[in-house]
Amino acid sequence: MSGPAKRDALPGTDAVPDADVASDAGPGLLRGDWLDAVRWDGAGLVPAIAQEEGSGRILMVAWMNREALHETALTGRAVYFSRSRGRLWRKGEESGHVQRVRELRLDCDGDVVQLTVAQEGGIACHTGRASCFFRRLDDGRWTVVDPVLRDPEAIYR
Repeated sequence: MSGPAKRDALPGTDAVPDADVASDAGPGLLRGDWLDAVRWDGAGLVPAIAQEEGSGRILMVAWMNREALHETALTGRAVYFSRSRGRLWRKGEESGHVQRVRELRLDCDGDVVQLTVAQEGGIACHTGRASCFFRRLDDGRWTVVDPVLRDPEAIYR
C-alpha cells in the first residue's frame, strides 16, 4: 500500500492545501486583492484571534503578515508570523497541535482578524493548556484556573 498522495502547491504560490480541509481556492482567493482591505500595522502585521469552533472560547492571539493570512485562507490551516523567529509559523509544526480554519473574519476597523478553528489535540498554548488565557484576575491577583493537559517538555522535544 502506498502512502498519501503528494499534494501540489496552489497556482502562483508555495501554499499546499490541507488534505482535511476543503479549500475554495477560486480566482479571487488566489489573486489576493482581498488582503488590501486589511489595515496592516507599521511592521506589516495584524493581530489574529483564534477562537474555538463550537465553544467560542478564545484560544490564543498571534500575529499575521500578508503571506501568513494568504496561506491560511488558501490551505485552511492556521499560519501566523512569529515575531521572535522572524518567519512564518505554521501552528502545530512542532507540537502537532494544528488549527484547522473553519472561518476567517475581519473586524469593523479592518485591523484584527478572527479565525474560527478546530484545535487538534485540544491544546493551543505552548504551556500545554487548552488556551493561552488560563489566568483570571481574582481580587487583584492573577490566578491559574486551567490545568496543564500535557507537559510542554513532552510536546516540544
